[in-house]
Amino acid sequence: MTRRRWIADQVEGDRAYLLGPNAAHLFRVLRVKVGQTFDVVADGVPRFAEVIFASHDKVEFALGAVVESEALPEIAVYLSIFKFDRFEWAVEKLTELGVSRIVPMVAQRTEQHLAKAAGKRVERWRKITHEASQQARRVAPPEIAEPALLKKAIAEAQGNRILLAETEEQLPLQRALDGLQPPLSLAFGPEGGWTQAELELFAASRWKSASLGHTILRAETAAIAAVAIAAAKLA
Repeated sequence: MTRRRWIADQVEGDRAYLLGPNAAHLFRVLRVKVGQTFDVVADGVPRFAEVIFASHDKVEFALGAVVESEALPEIAVYLSIFKFDRFEWAVEKLTELGVSRIVPMVAQRTEQHLAKAAGKRVERWRKITHEASQQARRVAPPEIAEPALLKKAIAEAQGNRILLAETEEQLPLQRALDGLQPPLSLAFGPEGGWTQAELELFAASRWKSASLGHTILRAETAAIAAVAIAAAKLA
């Protein structure tokens, strides 16, 4: 049976610790016992680990052998900010799919109250990625960047760059990915899509437009579908 994975809050030599809420969840909800074994990521390396002490605020592990872990393709997602409940669902699922970085962007059609509140949500988004990374047996959560204006964010993107656009009618994403190697950046618009001015900005920054088909997808659906396609293609 596959062992559950945790990302250590603290590491000291051959000991690793879960603290605070992480320890409380393992102790109170999962009712961990001394002697149980897990995978624990210590300083970025997954290790076999045995519980040697457990309480509501601290779980201590004795670290053993390194556990082999498959590398994930480097995919960054540039995600225009939209309604927070759906945005957070997308963040969780993108983490499970293995993205390396999520950049929240303020686009022209991003609602202003969401743009103003986004900065206060970053720590919550990072907590979501931490929990999702453990569930998905990742070695580390994706980076969650501070929210940025679209123009600044897309100019700093690295590697191959593709924006998903409803206006693109010729090039499906599957074909746009042919022959590409990571790192890969994918950009997704807000509700209402990209403006013409934004499409011109992408073109000036040498982003390639691609399509997910003729149906109109919600932003979170488009992001998850595109990343699943790209991860399979680049694996």
